[in-house]
Amino acid sequence: MNAPSPPEQIHALQRAQRQSEVVAALRQVLPEHALLWQAEDTTPYECDGLTAYRQRPLVVALPETEAQVQAVLKACHALGVPVVARGAGTGLSGGAMPHAMGVTLSLAKFNQILKIDPVSRTAVVQAGVRNLAISEAAAPYGMYYAPDPSSQIACTIGGNVAENSGGVHCLKYGLTVHNVLKVRGYTVEGEPIEFGSEALDVPGYDLLSVFIGSEGMLAVTVEVTVKLVPKPQLARCIMASFDDVRKAGDAVAAVIAAGIIPAGLEMMDQPMTAAVEDFVHAGYDLNAAAILLCESDGTPEEVEEEIGRMSEVLRKAGATAIAVSKDEAERLRYWSGRKNAFPASGRMAPDYMCMDSTIPRKRLADILEAIQRMEKKYDLKCLNVFHAGDGNLHPLILFDANDKDQLHRCELFGADILETSVAMGGTVTGEHGVGVEKLNSMCVQFSAEENAQMLGVKRAFDPQGTLNPGKVIPTHNRCAEYGKMLVRGGKISHPDLPRF
Repeated sequence: MNAPSPPEQIHALQRAQRQSEVVAALRQVLPEHALLWQAEDTTPYECDGLTAYRQRPLVVALPETEAQVQAVLKACHALGVPVVARGAGTGLSGGAMPHAMGVTLSLAKFNQILKIDPVSRTAVVQAGVRNLAISEAAAPYGMYYAPDPSSQIACTIGGNVAENSGGVHCLKYGLTVHNVLKVRGYTVEGEPIEFGSEALDVPGYDLLSVFIGSEGMLAVTVEVTVKLVPKPQLARCIMASFDDVRKAGDAVAAVIAAGIIPAGLEMMDQPMTAAVEDFVHAGYDLNAAAILLCESDGTPEEVEEEIGRMSEVLRKAGATAIAVSKDEAERLRYWSGRKNAFPASGRMAPDYMCMDSTIPRKRLADILEAIQRMEKKYDLKCLNVFHAGDGNLHPLILFDANDKDQLHRCELFGADILETSVAMGGTVTGEHGVGVEKLNSMCVQFSAEENAQMLGVKRAFDPQGTLNPGKVIPTHNRCAEYGKMLVRGGKISHPDLPRF
């Protein structure tokens, strides 16, 4: 093994000195069991769901009270130490990847449901409460929390707020931003801050909407007040098969054009349905080039009428087969396949990178065909599952992170999907966030002036830039270098994208 170079030795010494200083400061405000700094203890925190990029944190703090959260933030601010808040670590864009010289602030112990109010149809929960746990607690009152990311069994409401998560039913019921009334937390200086209210509106700027989806860059969430909705009397799901991906994409647009807003409208291509069927045996049509899952919920009369209308639209759009769930067990089986798309893909290769762009619904077939061409270009397989109703794509690129060439090709493949989406009139993210994964693509979507405006909002809350630094908003120099790289490689192929 080669000996460390002098610069590496200097960095290791500086890290050790800084770590000693931070541990000494945090020992004053946290019990010993709530502070981790040994390598074997901090390594599990080195990445979130984006496992291709890893960084071991300097220290991990696990506060148990709000007073401890506040004290940790004040201590770190006094030392000028970066802080990265973390929930369950299910994020897919590297938003919770640690800072090498910073503190990872885990909210895992903030897992209490503080209040369920069936009259106001709200729940007050701590940031570390699991998404699904809210619906489980509200079930005795005949209610549930609508946003349902595929990771809902594990992901936390604080992380949902950070990323503005959605799920398979977001078309009808909205994203996190549409289902949260109030967020309480602390600024990077340790000052209490509150966004929104339990009222329908608040005076002044709508800072709640600014905060939700800000990826932990503005403040640390400790408590969230969410809306609850009544459980529908009945829900049924259509599985529609298509022999061509373009017909399936056009069918999505046709359903919306008919004035129908399904409770869920998802699309999977044939490679994805094969992977899922082998994993959970959901009963999918393996002969179809693509399938759509279209759900209707409401009263029995409403569901019967809407299922009939959707079936008619799907047949006219070219569906080769239509199956409607006969009972609740079959409906849940159809959805279990969709919700297990990610773990099913994980069985197909050592690693996968899940992209998250959004395009106009009418371009679904175009992006699928473009991705098929990219598979040949980068010599990597890609399985596709979409929140088709709102045009949110989740292509999963399969690769081996231990192979540097495969990782590089995967990064290029992902960037190509994102930038093609922008060229089609879309965005680089729908619900997974930018994190570290999409920094370069932010240079493509937004001008230097627009990125500067976003950075201005960041500075208003965090003047020193120590809260989740180096993510979401690319620097001017980074964008300039990325532009030069694209020009050198002849990669700028979309006439609608900005020139650097």
